[in-house]
Amino acid sequence: MNNDRIKNIIAKMPDAPGVYLMKDAQAKVIYVGKAKSLKKRLLSYLGRDLANKTVALMSHVEDIEARLTQTEGLALIMEASLIHKFKPKYNVMLRDDKSFPWIKITNEDFPGICITRKHEPDGSRYYGPYTSAKLLREALKIIRKYFPYRSCRELPSEACIYYRIGLSPGPCIGKISKKDYAGTIENICLLLEGRTDALIKNLTQKMLIEAKEHHFEEAAKLRDQIGVLGAIVPHSPGPLSQIELEDLQMVLSLEKAPWRIEAFDISNISGQEATGSMVSFYKGNPDKNNYRRFRIKTVKGIDDYQMLAEVVSRRYNRLLKENLALPDLILIDGGKGHLLTAQRELQKLGLNLPLVSIAKEQENIYLKNRQQPLRLNFQSPALNLIRRVRDEAHRFAVSYHHILHRKKVIGR
Repeated sequence: MNNDRIKNIIAKMPDAPGVYLMKDAQAKVIYVGKAKSLKKRLLSYLGRDLANKTVALMSHVEDIEARLTQTEGLALIMEASLIHKFKPKYNVMLRDDKSFPWIKITNEDFPGICITRKHEPDGSRYYGPYTSAKLLREALKIIRKYFPYRSCRELPSEACIYYRIGLSPGPCIGKISKKDYAGTIENICLLLEGRTDALIKNLTQKMLIEAKEHHFEEAAKLRDQIGVLGAIVPHSPGPLSQIELEDLQMVLSLEKAPWRIEAFDISNISGQEATGSMVSFYKGNPDKNNYRRFRIKTVKGIDDYQMLAEVVSRRYNRLLKENLALPDLILIDGGKGHLLTAQRELQKLGLNLPLVSIAKEQENIYLKNRQQPLRLNFQSPALNLIRRVRDEAHRFAVSYHHILHRKKVIGR
């Protein structure tokens, strides 16, 4: 083990839940573990008085990869799927003899899912073993929210409470066909086996079809299912961005999909320490290397319009002077007046870029050359993307304002 290299890797680990993969000199995964805090867990491997089996493991570790999850329970699911995929040598050697919990999927027309400590030859499918029944229940609770299934021992003759709260699709009262329920079970199996690329591809194709047919409620359900997969396997691509960008192009009548979006917000409290922010999104995701902060220089007092004018002018005057790429869409946090202000500054620079603004109260979207605001369905993928960009611009502006205010008060 290269001690300095491993120490540097661990020092950069986040204090967040996730899974870590330890690799040998040939980049082969030799151990997979989960943690509530990756940093704290991995620091424990650098301590003294380690067990002999842990010392043996660490003597072969040359690299450590981390994969973040939203919760420790989801880390447990990811850990098991990665162990199933890589079959690491030390995951077998480091286990003790206690009975581990399994996920059992029964062999029925409408299979039930439960946790068990018995692995029996009864035709059921078993996944695991897992290291914590408590965390396993937590993870299944999250999965069940997006992939509802039955958990009763026997199929009842009337709907149970789980159907009424949306955690069961109601096979007992004929609310779902055998084929559709089997599809849900197969999706859960793909997830537990770590075959999420295939699962995300299937769900994305269905989501695109539903959205193009304006079945936004169904598309939103599929989006949420893809979201939970992103929490379990964060390195998976973000397929939702594709439909959001396509939908945004359609509703705004843009010539091409707005791959590069730049959004502006102004932050000031009683006119003090006024600041502007610009965030950049590329292919539907934050591009933080291209975020920009602006300290207002030319405006005194409270005048959001003039502050916005200064920031927009400074941003695009610089891009033109340096011959840098212009965005596919500009988004302003504000109403019709904010839109017109930004439009005037762009016209002064000879620019005719796609430009919209969004007002918070009714989420009205204002466009150039359109008198009335555009009101999108609240489940619209396009509105979901616009709000996400707008909220990030606001967060970034407020954070910079707080930094300047703190420096003024305490001097650092």
